[in-house]
Order: sequence, then structure tokens, then C-alpha cells
Amino acid sequence: MLYNWKYLHKFNYIVVKLGVSILFVGLAFRLFYGQSTGFSQVLKTPSVENTHTPPPHVDSLSSQQITDEIPPPQGKCNLFIGDWIPNKIGPLYTNETCSFIPDYLNCMNNGRQDTGYLYWRWNPRGCELPQLDPKRFLGLMRNRSWAFIGDSISQNQVNSLLCILSTVDKAVEVYHDEGYKSLRWVFPSYNVSLSVIWSPFLVEAHIFGDSYDVLPYEIELHLDKLDTNWTKLYKSLDYMMFSSGLWFDRSSIYYEKNTVLGCNYCPKRNLTELRFDFAYRKVLRNVFDYIVGSHHKGTIFYRTTTPNHVENGLWNSGKNCNRTEPAQEGEFQLPVVNKILREIELEEFQKASTRASENWGRP
Repeated sequence: MLYNWKYLHKFNYIVVKLGVSILFVGLAFRLFYGQSTGFSQVLKTPSVENTHTPPPHVDSLSSQQITDEIPPPQGKCNLFIGDWIPNKIGPLYTNETCSFIPDYLNCMNNGRQDTGYLYWRWNPRGCELPQLDPKRFLGLMRNRSWAFIGDSISQNQVNSLLCILSTVDKAVEVYHDEGYKSLRWVFPSYNVSLSVIWSPFLVEAHIFGDSYDVLPYEIELHLDKLDTNWTKLYKSLDYMMFSSGLWFDRSSIYYEKNTVLGCNYCPKRNLTELRFDFAYRKVLRNVFDYIVGSHHKGTIFYRTTTPNHVENGLWNSGKNCNRTEPAQEGEFQLPVVNKILREIELEEFQKASTRASENWGRP
């Protein structure tokens, strides 16, 4: 059976929102020119000190070659190693022109007066990266379904893709859960569906408290029970983008077979301290085993760990957003927690790749 796996690294040192559009351009190239069977091979796990390790190569082509027919790729470049450069053309949308940006994320409506941050673009070293063509994307995705499965970064990415594609065909919301965490839209002229599925741990999770947004609290994680929010839809989806990570670095009680294994930071409980990396590795292994065993024909991505939403603090405290220009190479280093998460992701993906090759008899 045909089984497509792509490994997408989302790894740079700038505020996440500036980089969202790059993800989808790279994603489009990966879809159009990088189809293959089996798991993609990943690079050797980098050392903690090396945060510039390039991810796998993807195919690209110049903006002059964007036509109705898909031409063969012209050379290769690494979409994730590059620089932010001035862009006089500007973005396909802004906070003022797109209605899909939540109020609390709308910089312009919340008083930001400068607009220079809109006029930058990502420039990979060694090739030209054209802007995502929403009409062409929708045409190629006709009658297909997309889902971003994970945390708030996934929500941000879906908001950006909604804004881009709605410049061609306005998305219509067709579903939302009670808390508006999981939603689905349809682009009616193309019958393309786009979903965000809230599943920050990818496994069954319960909280001892009123809300994820209220700290401190403890999370009850069943490491061996995948979250049915996404598994019940899994085989009906054509393209999926999974992600997780930083949510595991919270006070949690770990279960397996309904039995307590231990915890991460639970000083008031008499439990074995197992740390977040233990839980994250277990969960990723279970998720990848499920995907490998499913033989689902969908195309699946796993987005590696990202920087935090904002600089100089947490999402809900201590932050400031004074930057007006993109960061330069070397200006930031990922926190130790992020580096640990990323190493686990690369290691577990490589193991899953090996298991898939053994199961299917492919190199």
C-alpha cells in the first residue's frame, strides 16, 4: 500500500507568527514535488549545541516557473536555512483584511501602529522561494481534507492558512466544539476542508482544575491511550500535520494501563519523578506505532518543536513584544527544554522510519 510520510522541521529563531507563511510555502513544495513512499529519512540527531542542523532537503523552483502544469524541480535547497530580507510586495493578508484572526492575536486592532514588520520575507540560501499561490493550492487540493493536530501553534498556522486561501475562496465554518478549540472549515468552490484538532498531548489528558489556562494545575496523562479527538477522524483525512512538545513540561501524573507510573514535578505527591522527556518519548512512540500500523494512505507531517509564542516571558505573563525587525542568525538559542524535545522527536522518528521499512520491506 502506498504510504507517504514527510518530516517537516519548523525551526528558526524568530517570532513564530512571522514564520507561519513560510511553513505553508514549504509544505506546498513538499506536496507538489516530494512525493515518495515510506518514511523520509532524517538527519543524525544534532548535539544540544548545534541548533543550526539542516533538516532534509526539499525540492523548490523559481517564481517564473509557476504555471498551470507542474514542472520538474530545478535543483534543491534547504527551505529552513536562510535569512529574512525586505519585501516591498508585502503579505497576502493583514490583521485588517482577514477575519479569521482571533481578537487577542490581532496586533493592529490591539493598538500596534507600526507596519514595517509586514514587509519582510524568508529567503532560503541557494534558491528563490515564491509566495504561496492560494488558487493553485486549492486547485491541487480539490476534494481533499487537511487537519492540523496539536496545540496553539497549530491553531496559529491554521489561522494563517485560512487567511491566505480565503483571498481566493472564503472559508465557511462547518463545525466547532464547545470550547472552540477544534474547528473545521470548508472552501466551497473547491470542496477542500481544513480542520484544527485540539490535542496538545496527542493522548488522553485530564486536568485537576477548571482550565488549561489557570496555573498551577496538574494534568492526568494516559500515555498509552491516544486521543480520540484525532484517532476517530484519522482515516478520513488526506493530509495531517501533527505537533506537540512544550505542553509536556508541566506538572503531570502519568498513567499506563490505568495504573500510575509516576509524575513530572509533583512535590506534594509521593510518586516517582519520571520527568517530561520520559512521557514525551513514550507518547511519540505510541503515536508513530499507530501511524505505521495503520497503513493509511494519507500524507502525514510531524512538526518539530518551535520557539515560544513570544519573547521575554511566558504566553500569559512577563512578556514584551518590542521587536520591529526579524532576528538575525545566532541572535537566539533554543532553551534547553526545547532542545531536549527536538532530540527526542528526531530519535523517535528515525526509529519509526526503521520499523516502517521492516514492516513494508522498503528501503
